[in-house]
Amino acid sequence: MPIDESRAFLPVRIAVLTVSDTRGLAEDRSGDTLVERLESAGHILAARYIERDDKSAIVARLHAWIDDPQIDVVLTTGGTGVTGRDVTPEALMQVQDKEIPGFGELFRWLSYQSIGTSTIQSRATACVARGTYIFALPGSTGAVKDAWDGILVTQLDSRFCPCNFVELMPRLMER
Repeated sequence: MPIDESRAFLPVRIAVLTVSDTRGLAEDRSGDTLVERLESAGHILAARYIERDDKSAIVARLHAWIDDPQIDVVLTTGGTGVTGRDVTPEALMQVQDKEIPGFGELFRWLSYQSIGTSTIQSRATACVARGTYIFALPGSTGAVKDAWDGILVTQLDSRFCPCNFVELMPRLMER
């Protein structure tokens, strides 16, 4: 799918949330990967934080960022698996207005190309919450690369045709 060079590139303000009980900023390779990719694409890192695997804490952080007019998109990494501590999708359910089911479906299809049937363990998901896009990615660097390179780099580029998430931003709060 093409990038229409005649259209203006509109940088998006993106917050990166790593969900982990074990990682600090020094060990956050997946968060680093997302920051590097979003900045290389011309977007703005609006915020970055590491939150423990606690649904209430994740929900509180998401609410704060959703209400921040300086944040257009939230990318989370981690907490999307099937273990008892993996609660990121449940946190998104508490804040979302609309789910974007195709994101998780497409992510798992892309991930299948890399890791085969192990992709079934991922509960990657996405939603819109009060005009903010939220994408919940697995915690591995391979997974965030698959999600960014295979989906987000183009869907967050205002020049991507035939359509992209950026051009819908002004209409997300319509009633």
